[in-house]
Amino acid sequence: MKFSELDEKMRIFETNSDIVVLPGIYMVARIDGRNFTTLTKSNSAFEAPFDTRFRDLMVETTKHLMDCGFKVEYGYTQSDEISLLFDPNIDVFSRKTRKYNSILAGEASAIFSVMLGKPVSFDCRICQLPAKNNVVDYFRWRNEDASRNALNAHCYWMLRKEGMGKKEADSLVSGKSVSEKNELLFARNINFNNLPNWQKRGTGLYWTEIQKTGFNPMKGQEVETTRTAIKVDYDLPMKDEYSGFIENFLNTKNVRRQKKK
Repeated sequence: MKFSELDEKMRIFETNSDIVVLPGIYMVARIDGRNFTTLTKSNSAFEAPFDTRFRDLMVETTKHLMDCGFKVEYGYTQSDEISLLFDPNIDVFSRKTRKYNSILAGEASAIFSVMLGKPVSFDCRICQLPAKNNVVDYFRWRNEDASRNALNAHCYWMLRKEGMGKKEADSLVSGKSVSEKNELLFARNINFNNLPNWQKRGTGLYWTEIQKTGFNPMKGQEVETTRTAIKVDYDLPMKDEYSGFIENFLNTKNVRRQKKK
């Protein structure tokens, strides 16, 4: 059997389960850390419930994923998760989900491991969203999940630091309403509303234009040039205002970086 015949025969087994996202369908990649609870609580000296060092690792990982060969309009990270909104016309890898899942998980795992100095891993799955309102709802869902997680985390770790055991603290927090959790913190001089917004709402990343001063050796003078860069937004809005914020990325032509030559 010729190699070309063997190659054609065997590739069927490799690609028979390929899923291709149809044109016109929005794609959002969700990348999650694997066993990060153990990483943050046991294997690394991160402060609970939130640590700016861990936040910065997640932000840098998100920035890397936005600039590793995919057309990403918007990146969002909270806790140990990252969400990426792709350009609706993206056709990289013919929109095969297995390629997006494997490459993005690998890129995230690699860059985070290098920065941290120990091996970690991420998984990835592609969300297929048929309409703009589904995209808006997706990111609002993750934004509100960040707020819920932040409130629970601050209550849980406050009780743990007071000496309460894991099961007791978890049971006490899970049995309270949102208002009761806020009161629990307020009774200990912690106003949840005054906590940093990145803890309560997550962090957004998007392309923007910046002005840079360079030097033209031919003319012997300084010149102003426009470049594209990723803006890190630690003060995202919430609820309806955040929904409008996401709609902006769907209804306007956003700034994207130029392809490197």
